[in-house]
Amino acid sequence: MSEQLKYQRIILKLSGESLSHAGERGISMEQVVKVSEQISQAQKIGCQIAIVIGGGNILRGSQFSSRSAVVNEATAHYMGMLATVINGLGLQDGLESLGLTTRLMSAIRMDGVCEPYIRRRAKRHLEKGRVIILAAGTGRPFVTTDTAAALAGLELEADILMKATKVDGVYSQDPEKNPHAVLYPELDYETVIEKNLRVMDSTAITHCREHGLPIMVFNFQKEGNIQRAITGEKIGTIISSRIAV
Repeated sequence: MSEQLKYQRIILKLSGESLSHAGERGISMEQVVKVSEQISQAQKIGCQIAIVIGGGNILRGSQFSSRSAVVNEATAHYMGMLATVINGLGLQDGLESLGLTTRLMSAIRMDGVCEPYIRRRAKRHLEKGRVIILAAGTGRPFVTTDTAAALAGLELEADILMKATKVDGVYSQDPEKNPHAVLYPELDYETVIEKNLRVMDSTAITHCREHGLPIMVFNFQKEGNIQRAITGEKIGTIISSRIAV
């Protein structure tokens, strides 16, 4: 491994919206390539990367959550999981177009298009320098991909969970609505939960807190930010058990 790296193995949480243009639905291969280029930069200096992908650009289970909906809520969540597999296939081709070796692994078996997620196999892929894409969340309804990312971080013994967003980190309020919102460079888990800062869902935060897995929230749209983060440059917001003095 490169001595440059602060984080040798990371879980990168990407929303489905990161694969589409702002305000649009579906997959933009232009956006896929932009994200893939950043991942490629990080992987080429020796970082082991597991990506957990969302599906909100295609379908969110919550859009069928009203009691009057014809689609059962559990069914809607499964539909959302399948959307993450579609995104995973697009991201896989984007990464491989840049010369990376990848494996798409799904929590729901679909052997014709991807591997089943098996923890030991996933770790071996990482050790061999392959980028793995983890799709279909946990394979069960009523669990977000944020929680799937936290669990993957613990299972794969990642050094950090990096959540890619479209803002520079965690703010006191929505920076798009309040230009005076304050960016927090560091936070502890308790503060995130108490202030309901909506970084990730509370279950994901709780898992990370209980096992000491730090979280970084950063702006993936700034070119080179993934590489900066893994080499220890201070970007975004770090959430951990205590704030460094």
